[in-house]
Amino acid sequence: MATHPQQPPQLHLAELTAAQFIDIWKHFDADGNGYIEGKELENFFSELENARRGAGMDPSHAAFKEKMKEFMANFDKNSDGRIEMSELAQILPTEENFLICFREFVGSSSEFMAAWRKYDTDRSGYIESNELKGFLSDLLKKANRNYEDKKLNEYTQTILNMFDLNGDGKLGLSEMARLLPVQENFLLKFQGIRLTVKEFDSIFTFYDQDGNGYIDEQELDALLKDLCDKNKMDVDSTGLEDYKKSIMALADGGKLYRTEMEIVLCRDSML
Repeated sequence: MATHPQQPPQLHLAELTAAQFIDIWKHFDADGNGYIEGKELENFFSELENARRGAGMDPSHAAFKEKMKEFMANFDKNSDGRIEMSELAQILPTEENFLICFREFVGSSSEFMAAWRKYDTDRSGYIESNELKGFLSDLLKKANRNYEDKKLNEYTQTILNMFDLNGDGKLGLSEMARLLPVQENFLLKFQGIRLTVKEFDSIFTFYDQDGNGYIDEQELDALLKDLCDKNKMDVDSTGLEDYKKSIMALADGGKLYRTEMEIVLCRDSML
């Protein structure tokens, strides 16, 4: 027992604060990759069962594996065999669930991208701490919830603690998009594509066929199709159209400049 870190006691609570939710997430996402998976997932399910039923099960036992299979069928919305933050929010009862508030305001990836453009006021590809506070304030107002400034500051700090892994006080698009329901987070489809700045510049130049410094909707269509084909991404025509619509929400008058495309495809912001 002494070799294991202390387990978070909050799993048994009827309701969690936002801070407790984050503590649980960080505890079980031991490698910090944004998922509870593999051995982490076994540990989480075992402790959840123990907290809720008062008795744990041997992970090697067939009954444990069957119960875990049923559990994942209920909560693993995109069937990828792991739990993401938005899925965990459906499992654990969180006080004044800011994730649910977020979904009430931004129900689709295209709405999310439109909101991102509004709050990333300096078009840096990040929402900084002062921008994040305004972002959350509007989310809560849209959900008909009004909070005093102290509570809003607490929520802002909670989100920063959740996603600002390098402590620079700002959040990238891909980090904030993890608040979206899994099935709406089109950015997850591009996680396997980690373009360097040099690779991105080369691709942008190639698809900016008329050399006017921006990509229009037709050029974006060709770019996305090629990316999906080259990386063997299973995306149907409807899904591809949804991705295109979401990215075009960042466009300025139908023109998608280098900065906007870099936010979506260049993964340096996640490091």
